[in-house]
Amino acid sequence: MSATVLATDALYAWVGVLLCGLGLFGFLIHRHLLRRLLAFNVMGSGSFLLLVGLAQDGRGIDPVPQALVLTGIVVAVASTALALVIFRRWHRVSGESTLPEDV
Repeated sequence: MSATVLATDALYAWVGVLLCGLGLFGFLIHRHLLRRLLAFNVMGSGSFLLLVGLAQDGRGIDPVPQALVLTGIVVAVASTALALVIFRRWHRVSGESTLPEDV
């Protein structure tokens, strides 16, 4: 395996780590529900990129992590749609776009 392929895989893994950290930061900082959902999706995309970047070994590409990433993308789209429906219902009932503070 050439050095450029290994460098590219490492770049994918580091960008995935960066996206996971950025998504976690956004999820912890923002109170608005849609912004939290977007931050959570960025964090999920970072974990998918991290899995793809680390799925390489000396013999070639490992198909199991790639299959897990494809399955994870389908689950992420479905759960994002469900979260949007729940957020719409919450906004219709309460008139707010944030959750109440814990006391």
